[in-house]
Amino acid sequence: MPKPVVLIAEVLSPATIEALGPDFDVRDVDGTDREALFAALSDADAVLVRSATRIDEEALAHAPQLKVVARAGVGLDNVDIKAATAAGVMVVNAPTSNIVSAAELTVGHILSLARRIPAAHASLSAGQWKRSSFTGAELFEKTVGIVGLGRIGALVAARLAAFDMRVVAYDPYVTSARAQQLGVQLLSLDELVAESDFLTIHMPKTPETTGMIGAEQFKAMKPTAFVVNVARGGLIDEVALHEALVAGEIAGAGLDVFTSEPPAEGGTARPLLDLPNVVVTPHLGASTEEAQEKAGVSVARSVRLALGGDLVPDAVNVAGGVIDPYVRPGISLVEKLGQIFAALATSPLTSLDVEVHGELNDYDVSVLKLAALKGVFTNIVSETVSYVNAPLLAEQRGIAVRLIKDDVSDEYRNVITLSGALSDGSQLSVSGTLTGPKQAEKLVGINDHALELPIEKHHVVMLYTDRPGIVAVYGQKFGEAGINIAGMQIARQAAGAQALSVLTLDSPVSEDLLEDVSAAIDADLFRQIEITEV
Repeated sequence: MPKPVVLIAEVLSPATIEALGPDFDVRDVDGTDREALFAALSDADAVLVRSATRIDEEALAHAPQLKVVARAGVGLDNVDIKAATAAGVMVVNAPTSNIVSAAELTVGHILSLARRIPAAHASLSAGQWKRSSFTGAELFEKTVGIVGLGRIGALVAARLAAFDMRVVAYDPYVTSARAQQLGVQLLSLDELVAESDFLTIHMPKTPETTGMIGAEQFKAMKPTAFVVNVARGGLIDEVALHEALVAGEIAGAGLDVFTSEPPAEGGTARPLLDLPNVVVTPHLGASTEEAQEKAGVSVARSVRLALGGDLVPDAVNVAGGVIDPYVRPGISLVEKLGQIFAALATSPLTSLDVEVHGELNDYDVSVLKLAALKGVFTNIVSETVSYVNAPLLAEQRGIAVRLIKDDVSDEYRNVITLSGALSDGSQLSVSGTLTGPKQAEKLVGINDHALELPIEKHHVVMLYTDRPGIVAVYGQKFGEAGINIAGMQIARQAAGAQALSVLTLDSPVSEDLLEDVSAAIDADLFRQIEITEV
């Protein structure tokens, strides 16, 4: 069987190739040569890029078997995520690869501004010795305002706290409890710009955040204050920044990113480069050997997971994001519950509720909805099911899917239930949990029948009218056929009512035997469930 083809479209670290391992046919192409790229994509299963290669709708049209686009870095401006999603192609990046490098560059800019290091270097290199011209300021007991308290903002906060600075932040999506954890005081944006001696911005670029630090904010800042941007060009209004610097409304600025890169003649950023109180770098936030290696290794691992049909936490066109270790064991459980649900369904599914009960709701459990869909479709569609195309498969089939969270779980710490409506008007629910220090996967409910049985590879589920001798009948039938019953549980709500038997078998059962046993016990429902490993 041929190995999956992984295309390297730009120069990546040797560690990236090493992380891919020997299981792939790794090929190189110049991603900036469109014709060569299109030809190479014709049989590629994955393509790894940095920032120079454009993977757009045209490129995707030349890649009929492409499964994943991996960007060895943070930004995704060169990847058409919408077109990739429509084509069922996963897009992954390395969102945490450069966070330390970006945080450290931020601190570097702040120190450079405070101590006027670049200007002093230039002066001394020119043969001058003007110590009095470069008097700076200490960071000690100054206030640093952080706009955006995400991963990079939090790292900046931790590093500047070590300078004994007062750290304040503005972030409408961060709770006061999280800020307190970080030792940061939350303020409104107006309060923050007025109180900061140094202001650094770490927000994503969106229509709402573009130009969020502009003329109004500069007028409210101290004349001794400095502003730093190593996040995204355009978050600071460059025209307003130039005017504020020239007018003395603020003391200086440190910039690593610009609205147009590189800054062009006639552009809004170009005049900033000529000001003596501006420190600039050419978008170096991720430009460390460590960050580049982390990015390559990270996406290489994601490619391995994607081509294996596994969950890829860094997939940007899949809901969920990074998975908390407390949630992760539930992924396999929920996929298996999805397979059991699909096997028991008597007609097509029209709606599905993924109900999460218990302590899990303290975490982001959105990935469990994806796991449920992947499990439901794994054995009922012809194509390979992934976390990218499972929601699309549901949408194409008109299946409404909801994630329902409830903190209450009476019998177990956590219970996950897949509850769905079927096209024949019936309802079906399947519940599971994880128990013990080894987090054993257990089936704990089917419809209104409570049970507790480890989930194994081979199961038979039977629903029949409760009466004496039924266990002996099917036990004998399976025994005569050489099928060993490894475990079983029977649940009923009342004597003489419907009873549910769930058997764990050591081996699969033939269709003929299933029909024979079903007829012998006059079963209302008789299903064999084969769990595909997840």
